[in-house]
Amino acid sequence: MTVWLVGAGPGDPGLLTLRGAEALGRADVVVHDRLSAAALLDLAPAAAERIDVGKAPGHARLTQEQINALLVERGRAGQEVVRLKGGDPFVFARGSEEAAALAAAGLAYEVVPGITSAIAVPAYAGIPVTQRFSSTAFTVITGHEDPSSGPGTIDWEAAARLGGTLVVLMGVARWPRIAERLLAGGLAPDTPAAAVRWGTRPDQHTTRATLATLGDHPLASPSVIVVGRVAGTELRWFEDRPLLGRRIVVTRTRIQASELSRALGELGAEAVEVPVIAIEPPSDGGAALGAALDGIGGADWLVLTSPNGVERTFAHLPDTRALGGVRVAAIGPGTAAALERYRVVADLVPPRFVAEALLEAFPAPPADGGRVVIARAEEARPVLPDGLRAAGWEVDVVPAYRTVAAPGTDGDREALATADAVTFTSSSTVSRFVEAFGVGAVPPVVACIGPVTAGTARAHGLAVSVEASDHSIPGLVAALRDHLAPPERVES
Repeated sequence: MTVWLVGAGPGDPGLLTLRGAEALGRADVVVHDRLSAAALLDLAPAAAERIDVGKAPGHARLTQEQINALLVERGRAGQEVVRLKGGDPFVFARGSEEAAALAAAGLAYEVVPGITSAIAVPAYAGIPVTQRFSSTAFTVITGHEDPSSGPGTIDWEAAARLGGTLVVLMGVARWPRIAERLLAGGLAPDTPAAAVRWGTRPDQHTTRATLATLGDHPLASPSVIVVGRVAGTELRWFEDRPLLGRRIVVTRTRIQASELSRALGELGAEAVEVPVIAIEPPSDGGAALGAALDGIGGADWLVLTSPNGVERTFAHLPDTRALGGVRVAAIGPGTAAALERYRVVADLVPPRFVAEALLEAFPAPPADGGRVVIARAEEARPVLPDGLRAAGWEVDVVPAYRTVAAPGTDGDREALATADAVTFTSSSTVSRFVEAFGVGAVPPVVACIGPVTAGTARAHGLAVSVEASDHSIPGLVAALRDHLAPPERVES
């Protein structure tokens, strides 16, 4: 068993190293600080214990000595322990103290370096810490020394004479005094300076000024401060993302949320996952689905209406050759893509991703009649089976799964209170959301994947602001972008 000291990077979960992700995937317990991106904790097994030991200014859940003791205790218990720390464990952090405590206890440990905020945060603000023609070196200095050092041990006047770029971490509280000493050391008052708060995160904000004027702006922790000619460089890319700073609630199941969350994150939004439904086997345990699939060879068509239906159907279908003479219809590209993962190409995908469109595109039955098997959610609209029967088909509707409510938490309610928008990808997500949180908890913008979902939202009294014309996850994301992005960012 091992204790892993893992650097989580400065905030963007995509900056975690492969080795760090591997350690999290093996963890029995994750001991994390407050700067760790919440999404990183999802990389640990669901059964892993998560212990928050984060420090906030003026407050600590556990002292460093208590954290050291906790790591030793869990390591001695034979658990795989991940100590997840913001940035890099050995760059202005207490990782060396934790490693020393583990070594003194005779426990095996491994240090997994993280991408330090000293480099990543300026890069996300479009500031290169070096340039061959203006800055050939950079110096990283902490602005938060050991309190026992009194006024501090750093010779800021000497740092001012080093040349190149100065990167100051954790320096907001002492910045006026630091700036005063850098000026005294010879740096010009008009030297470019920038403070990047919450760098690499969706709420990143950059303040650009000069060494003499940066302190005139409202600065707050955690910020990385850059001083030098490079701080005047604006190679903007991250802060130009169209949905930067927007908080958008994703209500899909936790397993399904990643695709939508990832797409929103690529546009700069903070995707807040508040799963309101969970997918479970149907009430009969899948007996009807299993029986229908045992005799699927006698059917003309198998109709699947969602990726969940695909997954549950093929869990009961041990050999896809059973579909040899059966044509397959799918509602929506997501359902068709799920089929392709099982090497099955849908014979029919309607141009619009609703049951009505499938009815319009569905062929007439043979002269001697034909049979259709529909595998779908236990509770679903009757439009499709009723329409097929009216057209002359024999229809077997079998429940492949059912949706149940996922309980809301206090954290979910806090997230909803500060969100800009909420996304609904099915009627069940709408109904379960209202059931769990009530209409009053709905964020200002309601975005629905298509007309059926939007109709359910309106039936619950919600004002729908966004309805995707392309009834898919990419279509929903594009519609949100068009609705929420500032005009100057839409074409970026």
